[in-house]
Amino acid sequence: MMGKPLSDPLPTDIPPSSQLAASPPVRALDDPVAENMLLMQTASGGWPKHHRGRNVDYERRYDASEVAELRDPARHDDATLDNDATTTEIRYLIGVWHRTGQTRYLDAAGRGVEYLLAAQYANGGWPQFHPDRSGYRRHITFNDDAMVQAIALLQDVAEGRGDFAVLQGRYGVRALEAVQRGIDCILATQVVLDGVPTIWAQQYHADTLQPAHARAYELPSLSTSESVGILRLLMRQPDPSPRIRQAIVTATQWLQAHRLPDLALRRIDDPAQETGRDVIVVKQPGASLWARYYDLETQQPLFADRDGLPRTTLAEVSNERRTGYAWYGTWPEPLLRKALPRWQAANPEGSGMEGLQK
Repeated sequence: MMGKPLSDPLPTDIPPSSQLAASPPVRALDDPVAENMLLMQTASGGWPKHHRGRNVDYERRYDASEVAELRDPARHDDATLDNDATTTEIRYLIGVWHRTGQTRYLDAAGRGVEYLLAAQYANGGWPQFHPDRSGYRRHITFNDDAMVQAIALLQDVAEGRGDFAVLQGRYGVRALEAVQRGIDCILATQVVLDGVPTIWAQQYHADTLQPAHARAYELPSLSTSESVGILRLLMRQPDPSPRIRQAIVTATQWLQAHRLPDLALRRIDDPAQETGRDVIVVKQPGASLWARYYDLETQQPLFADRDGLPRTTLAEVSNERRTGYAWYGTWPEPLLRKALPRWQAANPEGSGMEGLQK
């Protein structure tokens, strides 16, 4: 065990152990990864993505100086939803509690749920970081599915799904309210151009709900990858409202209309380039690509570099950014080919999906 965990116990109204009898028998006392998660949990109840400038690694042993630093009450609280942080730890710790019966893991997971509830804006969105909301960290963030994963986890709590049944009694009502506000925010931020709903941007200004900048090369734009995650979440909703149905229909239509047919992405070795490699788009009959970003006016593929200036082709981007970022992908393909027909079958009345499948 990596020393005394940082997490405080949950308030006294959590169900007593006598009400947790459905949990499996204790089979182990500690989980080294979970112990590191307890150590890394911040005062706000969330988790960081970096430690000393590097990605958090729960598999290694932290030395005495690191443990002291992480336990320091003055430690900077850099909890985030970025890079799968916080939601990953909550899910892992709930699973470890079920395997071990050790309540400190349940306590920490509960504090993580409290973090998600506290971080949500009144308008239903989540920032990338909380409580540190400096710069673009305060934007409502769909990037890398940050907000989608927060809503999905809270929906698991609200529904008492799987391992999260233990938290439903304490958090279920608040979690459901948060999910509903989050879905309302998603519907409010679907980008409408010339009166036609399209898809979603990667991040939004927390007050105006307008598409916003993040890193220099992440311009306000329509984002296909993040929109796929949003659509999967909307398709999960039971008894979808007309607004949810409309969002699914119009966004899926947009994705189908902006498919780039007969193109594929190739990563190649190229000694002439600064990185020794390159990324190119080639013709391939039957294949499909989507750009990661589309311009908010022309709705054509959009690229950028570290100078923050827009480009219209991938070739105009520096080799370092061309090879170091996902400018093209096939993210919508499984959604259109598999998830969409399943959703249509489950929601046949007025689904508006006729003719969408290729």
